[in-house]
Amino acid sequence: MAIRHLKATLVVAALLGLMPGLGRAQSTLEQANAQVRQLVRQTMQERRIPGLQLAVVKDGRVVLSESYGLANVENRVPVSAGTLFPINSATKAFTGVAMMQLAEAGLVNLEAPVSRYLEDLPEAWQGIRVRQLLAHTSGLPEIVDQPGPTTGATEESMWQAVKRQPLAAAPGERFAYNQTNYGLLAQIIVKQARKPYEQYLADGQFAVAKMRLSTFGDSYDPVPQAATIYSYFPRRTLAPNDAQRLSRWIYDIPYSLHAGGGLLSTADELAAWLIALTQGRLLGKDSLQAMWTQETLNNGDRGDWAAGWPVLSASPRQVAGIGGHRAAFMVYPDEGLAVVVLTNLVGGNPELFIPRIAAFYRAP
Repeated sequence: MAIRHLKATLVVAALLGLMPGLGRAQSTLEQANAQVRQLVRQTMQERRIPGLQLAVVKDGRVVLSESYGLANVENRVPVSAGTLFPINSATKAFTGVAMMQLAEAGLVNLEAPVSRYLEDLPEAWQGIRVRQLLAHTSGLPEIVDQPGPTTGATEESMWQAVKRQPLAAAPGERFAYNQTNYGLLAQIIVKQARKPYEQYLADGQFAVAKMRLSTFGDSYDPVPQAATIYSYFPRRTLAPNDAQRLSRWIYDIPYSLHAGGGLLSTADELAAWLIALTQGRLLGKDSLQAMWTQETLNNGDRGDWAAGWPVLSASPRQVAGIGGHRAAFMVYPDEGLAVVVLTNLVGGNPELFIPRIAAFYRAP
């Protein structure tokens, strides 16, 4: 066995000698991975992040997949590759893909008014274009400002209350992040796809990317393998050093707002989804380009978002999914690169250090 192993080693060495570029590329990748591991450990210590998952995609394959720390601090449960993390508002990227799929199927026109697909809308809402919902340029009032289920109200009463509010701005006038937009998009998906929002994503995206663990829920749902979410935010008590005390973080995502923030997933499954997306297995090339193109405001300026995705840079392209101050993925389409970081700390803000991770893999 030792001789056979030696022969195999010599063959590999000979091949690397004949293809020095391959050897250099492998060496560069290993060096980048080592630098990322060091950066992640240092960042977790500095930001006091209990648990974290990481996946790096380069040229259509996962080149680094790691799990760190604790999914549950009090019971010393370690993070594993199968630990589910809520990605909160990064769910909107999935809703963007879902709407583009409906558009490809001829079931939705993104430039059409919302009233083409939904009834019982206030008159001021009826002319808003579907794409303006996706890009947060609708001017709609914010539904989460209304009394919700945790205060004893119902989701139906939340919608009734928000429909009585005036518009916050004229449609297309400005970018304003808003959960009402994605609640309406979920309603459009249900009506046009003729199935629940969650099932439409499971059939059209999860199944294609082989996302077997991804699901929906919030702090009130007993989701198996879900990480416990924590925060160092003050509890507003008089206790000394209150801001230094690690506390459980409770968040509520009503069913009707799942399209805006209800997804739980893993770094590996998100990486698989990003690979499927960029390889054309979820959307055609033109649809992908349209989804990642910023919406134009009434004055001709570009908004901050495209269809479900924040656009961090138009050239070179950089798009993202960011959620809950604790989960993020960033995609560099022109460089074949994507980075996913999920944490269980509100205030972990991986979107702030993902660019440092990506820098190790980007061409100088």
